[in-house]
Amino acid sequence: MAATRFGSISARAVVATAAFGITVALAASALAAVPLITVGQDPYTNTSSYHQTQVEPDSYSYGSTIVFAYQGGGRFSDGGSDNVGWATSTDNGATWTFGELPSTTVYATPTGTWDRISDPSVSYDPQDNTWLITSLAIRGTSGKAVLASRSTDGGLTWQAPVAVSVGGTSSFYDKSWVACDTTATSPFFGNCYVEWDDNGLGNALRMSRSTDGGLTWAMSAAPNASVIGGQPVVQPNGTVVMPISAAGIQSFVSSNGGASYTGPFTISATVSDHVAAGGLRDGGGLPSAEIDASGKVYVVWQDCRFRTGCSANDIVMSTSTDGQTWTPVVRIPIDTTTSGRDHFIPGIGVDHSTSGASAHLGLAFYMYPNASCTTATCKLTGGFIESLDGGTTWSPMVRVVGPMLLKTLPNTTLGYMVGDYISTSFNTAGQAFPVFARSQSTQTCTLGNITSCNEFMVTPGGGLSPMAGTTRVADDPVLSTGSAHRPLLLGTRY
Repeated sequence: MAATRFGSISARAVVATAAFGITVALAASALAAVPLITVGQDPYTNTSSYHQTQVEPDSYSYGSTIVFAYQGGGRFSDGGSDNVGWATSTDNGATWTFGELPSTTVYATPTGTWDRISDPSVSYDPQDNTWLITSLAIRGTSGKAVLASRSTDGGLTWQAPVAVSVGGTSSFYDKSWVACDTTATSPFFGNCYVEWDDNGLGNALRMSRSTDGGLTWAMSAAPNASVIGGQPVVQPNGTVVMPISAAGIQSFVSSNGGASYTGPFTISATVSDHVAAGGLRDGGGLPSAEIDASGKVYVVWQDCRFRTGCSANDIVMSTSTDGQTWTPVVRIPIDTTTSGRDHFIPGIGVDHSTSGASAHLGLAFYMYPNASCTTATCKLTGGFIESLDGGTTWSPMVRVVGPMLLKTLPNTTLGYMVGDYISTSFNTAGQAFPVFARSQSTQTCTLGNITSCNEFMVTPGGGLSPMAGTTRVADDPVLSTGSAHRPLLLGTRY
């Protein structure tokens, strides 16, 4: 059954005009530095959740198609949302179609059986011409299944979901993620891989694989490890590399098509994580991973090791060509270590047609201009920088969204929320499409008041054109040591 289409919009039009109703907005200079398109609406009205609150986006691009997936509005304070929203462009980001997945939750059209849903992730299987959105299905307030919704018409309509895995009585699933093998010469071309953890069993690592476009799934053999927030990527030779939050940041690797995994391999033994001010839910140092055309893996996360007294986070990066040996952690030079700014919730993207010394990287992130702000004074901003030389030099920051007031965001049990992760993808022209949650409200976002919030998914109209780097990555000294890593201590983060 296809999802109802709530609308379609043109990125070209947003550059040419001031607005097209509620779905297209040209951002005023006081709010953002680039014209933005709003890709989605919240069709739900139940009073048990916050409304007009789209959070936690992932994205993927293949050819001229870009697909976003996100919690689609109606965010519950204690986990999940009414449904997963999607937005698709089949013309390199010029026009967009968007809607909500069918047959997932009791709020979906057609209705599904699950109470809530969370943690959307998106990928593409070119062998079976199938787009996949995986998500975490919730019964009550417990994650009980991982679902895969399929599209075989370029991401424009979506089928009823297939169960990747359904947990037992003691299971509490969390933080699912999907990746597919897109290299035609790979021995495992078309395989898709899903990761999640079972918090009910000590954050146990779980992996599954599909060889038929997500129609059926088989469990993989995975090491006994306590983890959260993995993001698998697939190298051209078919090797699966999955960076993940564990004791520090680690990776697991499969060279047999996902039948089994080895590891962990250490990316960073510790994570020094500054807690964002103002009661913001800031992701807690979960990694974001991507891969270039040669198979080089890039992993980023928020970390305060380069700041005196762990006073604020930078976004840091490590890379690997085999998933087992990783380069020393470096600080991405968004600004200086004495700037007073705090950076968190990174989403890295790589232009899949580029590699090595010419790899085109894009990094989306949120930040505070003042790391020592309060709930009343924090001004949440979404920024973007890029590198055209594999991360050696980086461009100046572009302010994409904000500033936003924290009280205009949904307040969850872990804090005010824009999401635990964000994402960046590129079109075939090398233009970047970071996707952010953006609030334009000035009033307090109130549970059950369906008009009090105004937080929607946005992306730059027409994308951001490549910009050469001006600041070189330096060998910064480590000033704060030890681990202040929080995700496993907090337990579930859906």
